[in-house]
Amino acid sequence: MLMHQLPAVLVALLPALVFLAALLWLDSYKLIALSSVVAVIGAGAVMAALSYPLNVALLGRLDIGLVAFSRYVAPLTEELLKAVIVLALVRMHRIGFLVDAAIYGFAVGTGFALAENLYYLHRAAEAGMGTWIVRGFGTALMHGGTTSLFAVMALTRIERAAHAKAAHFVPGFVVAVLLHSGFNHLSHLPLAATLATMLILPPLQWLVFERSERSLRNWLGHGFDADARLLELIGSGSFAESPPGRYLDSLRRSLPGALLADALCYLRLYTELSLRAKGILMLRENGFESPPADAETRAKFTELRYLEKSIGATGLRALRPVLKLRQRELWQLYMLEGGLG
Repeated sequence: MLMHQLPAVLVALLPALVFLAALLWLDSYKLIALSSVVAVIGAGAVMAALSYPLNVALLGRLDIGLVAFSRYVAPLTEELLKAVIVLALVRMHRIGFLVDAAIYGFAVGTGFALAENLYYLHRAAEAGMGTWIVRGFGTALMHGGTTSLFAVMALTRIERAAHAKAAHFVPGFVVAVLLHSGFNHLSHLPLAATLATMLILPPLQWLVFERSERSLRNWLGHGFDADARLLELIGSGSFAESPPGRYLDSLRRSLPGALLADALCYLRLYTELSLRAKGILMLRENGFESPPADAETRAKFTELRYLEKSIGATGLRALRPVLKLRQRELWQLYMLEGGLG
Protein backbone atom coordinates (compact mmCIF):
# COMPACT_ATOMS: atom_id res chain seq x y z
CA MET A 1 0.00 0.00 0.00
CA LEU A 2 1.10 3.58 -0.66
CA MET A 3 2.60 5.62 2.15
CA HIS A 4 -0.30 8.10 2.08
CA GLN A 5 -2.58 5.25 3.14
CA LEU A 6 -0.49 4.40 6.22
CA PRO A 7 -2.61 6.44 8.69
CA ALA A 8 -5.77 4.76 7.36
CA VAL A 9 -4.15 1.33 7.63
CA LEU A 10 -3.09 1.93 11.23
CA VAL A 11 -6.51 3.21 12.29
CA ALA A 12 -8.33 0.36 10.52
CA LEU A 13 -6.13 -2.47 11.79
CA LEU A 14 -4.51 -1.52 15.08
CA PRO A 15 -7.43 -1.01 17.52
CA ALA A 16 -8.54 -4.65 17.53
CA LEU A 17 -4.95 -5.90 17.75
CA VAL A 18 -4.17 -3.54 20.64
CA PHE A 19 -7.33 -4.58 22.47
CA LEU A 20 -6.44 -8.26 21.98
CA ALA A 21 -2.91 -7.61 23.24
CA ALA A 22 -4.41 -5.95 26.34
CA LEU A 23 -6.55 -9.05 26.98
CA LEU A 24 -3.46 -11.27 26.78
CA TRP A 25 -1.59 -8.96 29.13
CA LEU A 26 -4.45 -8.96 31.65
CA ASP A 27 -4.45 -12.76 31.78
CA SER A 28 -2.34 -13.26 34.90
CA TYR A 29 -2.15 -17.05 34.39
CA LYS A 30 -1.01 -16.72 30.74
CA LEU A 31 -3.20 -19.67 29.80
CA ILE A 32 -2.96 -19.23 26.04
CA ALA A 33 0.16 -19.46 23.91
CA LEU A 34 0.78 -16.60 21.46
CA SER A 35 1.12 -19.10 18.61
CA SER A 36 -2.40 -20.35 19.33
CA VAL A 37 -3.77 -16.79 19.25
CA VAL A 38 -2.08 -16.15 15.89
CA ALA A 39 -3.53 -19.38 14.49
CA VAL A 40 -7.03 -18.40 15.64
CA ILE A 41 -6.64 -14.92 14.11
CA GLY A 42 -5.74 -16.66 10.85
CA ALA A 43 -8.81 -18.89 11.13
CA GLY A 44 -10.99 -15.81 11.66
CA ALA A 45 -9.51 -14.23 8.52
CA VAL A 46 -10.34 -17.38 6.54
CA MET A 47 -13.94 -17.16 7.73
CA ALA A 48 -14.10 -13.54 6.58
CA ALA A 49 -12.92 -14.65 3.13
CA LEU A 50 -15.64 -17.33 3.08
CA SER A 51 -18.31 -14.87 4.19
CA TYR A 52 -17.92 -12.70 1.08
CA PRO A 53 -19.04 -15.22 -1.58
CA LEU A 54 -21.65 -16.59 0.83
CA ASN A 55 -23.18 -13.15 1.42
CA VAL A 56 -23.02 -12.30 -2.29
CA ALA A 57 -24.84 -15.52 -3.16
CA LEU A 58 -27.50 -14.95 -0.51
CA LEU A 59 -27.95 -11.30 -1.51
CA GLY A 60 -28.58 -12.45 -5.08
CA ARG A 61 -31.23 -14.94 -3.95
CA LEU A 62 -32.99 -12.77 -1.38
CA ASP A 63 -34.88 -9.81 -2.79
CA ILE A 64 -34.61 -7.62 0.31
CA GLY A 65 -32.08 -4.95 -0.64
CA LEU A 66 -28.58 -4.29 0.70
CA VAL A 67 -29.63 -2.32 3.82
CA ALA A 68 -32.06 -4.99 5.05
CA PHE A 69 -29.53 -7.70 4.19
CA SER A 70 -26.81 -6.02 6.27
CA ARG A 71 -29.20 -5.70 9.21
CA TYR A 72 -30.87 -9.13 9.25
CA VAL A 73 -28.91 -11.66 7.15
CA ALA A 74 -25.22 -10.69 7.27
CA PRO A 75 -25.11 -10.75 11.11
CA LEU A 76 -26.48 -14.31 11.03
CA THR A 77 -24.05 -15.65 8.44
CA GLU A 78 -20.99 -13.86 9.80
CA GLU A 79 -21.61 -14.78 13.44
CA LEU A 80 -22.24 -18.38 12.38
CA LEU A 81 -18.93 -18.59 10.53
CA LYS A 82 -17.06 -17.12 13.50
CA ALA A 83 -18.90 -19.42 15.90
CA VAL A 84 -17.64 -22.48 14.01
CA ILE A 85 -14.10 -21.72 15.18
CA VAL A 86 -15.19 -21.37 18.81
CA LEU A 87 -17.09 -24.66 18.53
CA ALA A 88 -13.95 -26.35 17.20
CA LEU A 89 -11.84 -24.96 20.05
CA VAL A 90 -14.34 -26.24 22.63
CA ARG A 91 -14.48 -29.66 20.97
CA MET A 92 -10.67 -29.87 21.05
CA HIS A 93 -10.64 -28.84 24.75
CA ARG A 94 -8.60 -25.71 24.05
CA ILE A 95 -10.93 -23.54 26.17
CA GLY A 96 -10.99 -24.21 29.89
CA PHE A 97 -11.94 -20.92 31.56
CA LEU A 98 -13.93 -17.78 30.81
CA VAL A 99 -10.71 -15.84 30.22
CA ASP A 100 -9.74 -18.38 27.51
CA ALA A 101 -13.17 -17.97 25.93
CA ALA A 102 -12.91 -14.17 26.00
CA ILE A 103 -9.45 -14.14 24.41
CA TYR A 104 -10.06 -16.81 21.80
CA GLY A 105 -13.43 -15.32 20.88
CA PHE A 106 -11.95 -11.86 20.46
CA ALA A 107 -9.06 -13.33 18.43
CA VAL A 108 -11.55 -14.93 16.03
CA GLY A 109 -13.34 -11.61 15.61
CA THR A 110 -10.03 -9.79 15.21
CA GLY A 111 -8.98 -12.05 12.36
CA PHE A 112 -12.37 -11.62 10.70
CA ALA A 113 -12.22 -7.82 11.06
CA LEU A 114 -8.61 -7.54 9.85
CA ALA A 115 -9.40 -9.44 6.64
CA GLU A 116 -12.58 -7.41 6.13
CA ASN A 117 -10.83 -4.08 6.69
CA LEU A 118 -7.92 -5.02 4.41
CA TYR A 119 -10.48 -5.73 1.70
CA TYR A 120 -12.13 -2.34 2.22
CA LEU A 121 -8.74 -0.60 2.27
CA HIS A 122 -8.12 -2.09 -1.16
CA ARG A 123 -11.59 -1.35 -2.58
CA ALA A 124 -12.11 2.10 -0.98
CA ALA A 125 -8.58 3.45 -0.84
CA GLU A 126 -9.74 7.07 -1.16
CA ALA A 127 -12.25 6.94 1.71
CA GLY A 128 -11.87 9.57 4.40
CA MET A 129 -10.35 9.04 7.83
CA GLY A 130 -13.83 8.97 9.38
CA THR A 131 -14.54 5.72 7.55
CA TRP A 132 -11.46 4.04 8.96
CA ILE A 133 -12.12 5.30 12.48
CA VAL A 134 -15.55 3.68 12.33
CA ARG A 135 -14.20 0.46 10.84
CA GLY A 136 -11.22 0.26 13.21
CA PHE A 137 -12.76 1.35 16.50
CA GLY A 138 -16.34 0.33 15.71
CA THR A 139 -16.77 -2.57 13.29
CA ALA A 140 -13.54 -4.37 14.22
CA LEU A 141 -14.17 -4.17 17.98
CA MET A 142 -17.79 -5.20 17.38
CA HIS A 143 -16.66 -8.36 15.55
CA GLY A 144 -14.28 -9.24 18.36
CA GLY A 145 -16.74 -8.36 21.10
CA THR A 146 -19.70 -10.34 19.77
CA THR A 147 -17.67 -13.51 19.26
CA SER A 148 -15.98 -13.08 22.63
CA LEU A 149 -19.39 -12.75 24.31
CA PHE A 150 -20.69 -15.81 22.42
CA ALA A 151 -17.73 -17.88 23.62
CA VAL A 152 -18.07 -16.69 27.23
CA MET A 153 -21.82 -17.38 27.36
CA ALA A 154 -21.34 -20.82 25.83
CA LEU A 155 -18.61 -21.81 28.27
CA THR A 156 -20.64 -20.53 31.22
CA ARG A 157 -23.41 -22.97 30.30
CA ILE A 158 -20.99 -25.81 29.53
CA GLU A 159 -19.35 -25.47 32.96
CA ARG A 160 -22.68 -26.35 34.58
CA ALA A 161 -23.05 -29.56 32.56
CA ALA A 162 -21.10 -32.81 32.20
CA HIS A 163 -20.14 -32.06 28.60
CA ALA A 164 -20.86 -29.62 25.79
CA LYS A 165 -24.16 -29.85 23.92
CA ALA A 166 -25.46 -27.88 20.96
CA ALA A 167 -28.07 -26.19 23.15
CA HIS A 168 -25.32 -24.61 25.26
CA PHE A 169 -24.24 -22.47 22.30
CA VAL A 170 -27.65 -21.18 21.24
CA PRO A 171 -28.24 -18.31 23.75
CA GLY A 172 -24.79 -16.79 23.18
CA PHE A 173 -25.21 -17.08 19.42
CA VAL A 174 -28.59 -15.33 19.53
CA VAL A 175 -27.12 -12.49 21.64
CA ALA A 176 -24.13 -12.14 19.28
CA VAL A 177 -26.40 -11.92 16.23
CA LEU A 178 -28.69 -9.38 17.92
CA LEU A 179 -25.75 -7.17 18.95
CA HIS A 180 -24.24 -7.40 15.45
CA SER A 181 -27.62 -6.57 13.92
CA GLY A 182 -28.06 -3.66 16.34
CA PHE A 183 -24.67 -2.26 15.33
CA ASN A 184 -25.59 -2.51 11.65
CA HIS A 185 -28.93 -0.82 12.34
CA LEU A 186 -26.91 2.25 13.33
CA SER A 187 -25.13 2.42 9.98
CA HIS A 188 -26.72 5.87 9.46
CA LEU A 189 -25.12 6.93 12.79
CA PRO A 190 -21.68 5.30 12.49
CA LEU A 191 -19.94 7.48 15.10
CA ALA A 192 -22.68 6.74 17.66
CA ALA A 193 -22.33 2.99 17.01
CA THR A 194 -18.55 3.25 17.37
CA LEU A 195 -18.79 5.23 20.60
CA ALA A 196 -21.28 2.73 22.06
CA THR A 197 -18.94 -0.15 21.21
CA MET A 198 -15.97 1.57 22.84
CA LEU A 199 -17.94 2.40 26.00
CA ILE A 200 -19.56 -1.03 26.48
CA LEU A 201 -16.86 -3.49 25.42
CA PRO A 202 -13.96 -2.68 27.82
CA PRO A 203 -16.05 -2.82 31.05
CA LEU A 204 -17.72 -6.04 29.87
CA GLN A 205 -14.38 -7.72 29.20
CA TRP A 206 -13.03 -6.54 32.56
CA LEU A 207 -16.00 -8.14 34.35
CA VAL A 208 -15.35 -11.39 32.50
CA PHE A 209 -11.71 -11.38 33.56
CA GLU A 210 -12.60 -10.64 37.18
CA ARG A 211 -15.11 -13.47 37.32
CA SER A 212 -12.76 -15.88 35.56
CA GLU A 213 -9.86 -15.14 37.90
CA ARG A 214 -12.05 -15.74 40.98
CA SER A 215 -13.45 -18.93 39.48
CA LEU A 216 -9.99 -20.20 38.57
CA ARG A 217 -8.59 -19.53 42.04
CA ASN A 218 -11.52 -21.36 43.67
CA TRP A 219 -11.21 -24.29 41.28
CA LEU A 220 -7.48 -24.57 41.87
CA GLY A 221 -7.84 -24.57 45.64
CA HIS A 222 -10.69 -27.06 45.87
CA GLY A 223 -9.46 -29.20 42.98
CA PHE A 224 -5.91 -29.49 44.31
CA ASP A 225 -7.15 -30.62 47.72
CA ALA A 226 -9.61 -33.10 46.19
CA ASP A 227 -6.95 -34.62 43.89
CA ALA A 228 -4.47 -34.90 46.77
CA ARG A 229 -7.06 -36.66 48.96
CA LEU A 230 -7.97 -39.09 46.18
CA LEU A 231 -4.32 -40.00 45.55
CA GLU A 232 -3.81 -40.50 49.27
CA LEU A 233 -6.85 -42.80 49.35
CA ILE A 234 -5.62 -44.86 46.38
CA GLY A 235 -2.25 -45.40 48.05
CA SER A 236 -3.59 -46.00 51.56
CA GLY A 237 -5.04 -49.47 51.10
CA SER A 238 -8.49 -48.30 52.22
CA PHE A 239 -9.65 -47.06 48.82
CA ALA A 240 -12.21 -49.86 48.52
CA GLU A 241 -14.15 -48.45 51.51
CA SER A 242 -14.23 -44.90 50.10
CA PRO A 243 -17.14 -43.59 47.95
CA PRO A 244 -15.03 -43.71 44.71
CA GLY A 245 -13.87 -47.22 45.63
CA ARG A 246 -17.42 -48.42 46.24
CA TYR A 247 -18.48 -46.91 42.93
CA LEU A 248 -15.70 -48.75 41.09
CA ASP A 249 -16.69 -51.96 42.86
CA SER A 250 -20.25 -51.47 41.59
CA LEU A 251 -18.89 -51.63 38.02
CA ARG A 252 -17.84 -55.26 38.37
CA ARG A 253 -20.94 -56.42 36.51
CA SER A 254 -20.32 -54.13 33.55
CA LEU A 255 -16.51 -54.26 33.48
CA PRO A 256 -14.48 -57.50 33.48
CA GLY A 257 -11.88 -57.88 36.23
CA ALA A 258 -8.95 -56.96 33.99
CA LEU A 259 -10.68 -53.78 32.82
CA LEU A 260 -11.55 -52.87 36.40
CA ALA A 261 -7.85 -53.00 37.24
CA ASP A 262 -7.13 -50.82 34.20
CA ALA A 263 -9.82 -48.41 35.39
CA LEU A 264 -8.13 -48.06 38.79
CA CYS A 265 -4.75 -47.46 37.11
CA TYR A 266 -6.40 -44.90 34.83
CA LEU A 267 -7.94 -43.12 37.83
CA ARG A 268 -4.54 -42.95 39.56
CA LEU A 269 -2.72 -41.63 36.48
CA TYR A 270 -5.46 -39.15 35.64
CA THR A 271 -5.39 -37.78 39.19
CA GLU A 272 -1.59 -37.52 39.24
CA LEU A 273 -1.60 -35.58 35.96
CA SER A 274 -4.48 -33.40 37.14
CA LEU A 275 -2.56 -32.56 40.31
CA ARG A 276 0.55 -31.65 38.30
CA ALA A 277 -1.47 -29.43 35.97
CA LYS A 278 -2.95 -27.52 38.91
CA GLY A 279 0.52 -27.17 40.42
CA ILE A 280 1.76 -25.56 37.19
CA LEU A 281 -1.15 -23.10 37.24
CA MET A 282 -0.33 -22.22 40.84
CA LEU A 283 3.26 -21.51 39.80
CA ARG A 284 2.01 -19.24 37.03
CA GLU A 285 -0.31 -17.45 39.43
CA ASN A 286 2.66 -16.60 41.64
CA GLY A 287 4.84 -15.39 38.79
CA PHE A 288 7.07 -18.47 38.35
CA GLU A 289 7.93 -20.08 35.04
CA SER A 290 6.25 -23.44 34.56
CA PRO A 291 8.71 -26.35 34.32
CA PRO A 292 9.14 -28.08 30.95
CA ALA A 293 7.45 -31.42 30.41
CA ASP A 294 9.71 -34.18 31.71
CA ALA A 295 10.12 -37.78 30.56
CA GLU A 296 8.05 -39.10 33.47
CA THR A 297 5.06 -36.93 32.59
CA ARG A 298 5.26 -37.93 28.92
CA ALA A 299 5.41 -41.59 29.93
CA LYS A 300 2.30 -41.14 32.08
CA PHE A 301 0.43 -39.66 29.12
CA THR A 302 1.52 -42.57 26.94
CA GLU A 303 0.20 -45.02 29.53
CA LEU A 304 -2.99 -42.97 29.94
CA ARG A 305 -3.72 -43.14 26.19
CA TYR A 306 -3.05 -46.88 26.18
CA LEU A 307 -5.47 -47.39 29.07
CA GLU A 308 -8.11 -45.26 27.31
CA LYS A 309 -8.03 -47.68 24.37
CA SER A 310 -8.06 -50.69 26.69
CA ILE A 311 -11.02 -49.47 28.75
CA GLY A 312 -12.93 -48.22 25.72
CA ALA A 313 -15.55 -45.49 25.31
CA THR A 314 -18.17 -47.35 27.37
CA GLY A 315 -15.78 -47.87 30.27
CA LEU A 316 -14.70 -44.22 30.23
CA ARG A 317 -18.33 -43.09 30.33
CA ALA A 318 -18.84 -45.33 33.36
CA LEU A 319 -15.86 -43.62 35.05
CA ARG A 320 -17.19 -40.08 34.53
CA PRO A 321 -18.63 -39.76 38.08
CA VAL A 322 -15.20 -40.28 39.66
CA LEU A 323 -13.07 -38.64 36.96
CA LYS A 324 -15.15 -35.44 36.70
CA LEU A 325 -14.53 -35.21 32.96
CA ARG A 326 -15.81 -31.68 32.51
CA GLN A 327 -14.47 -29.00 30.19
CA ARG A 328 -11.92 -27.66 32.69
CA GLU A 329 -10.57 -31.10 33.58
CA LEU A 330 -10.14 -32.04 29.92
CA TRP A 331 -8.53 -28.67 29.21
CA GLN A 332 -5.96 -29.05 31.99
CA LEU A 333 -4.75 -32.33 30.50
CA TYR A 334 -4.36 -30.67 27.10
CA MET A 335 -2.45 -27.82 28.73
CA LEU A 336 -0.12 -30.22 30.54
CA GLU A 337 0.42 -32.50 27.54
CA GLY A 338 1.85 -29.73 25.48
CA GLY A 339 -0.70 -27.01 24.76
CA LEU A 340 1.35 -24.49 26.73
CA GLY A 341 4.71 -26.12 26.38
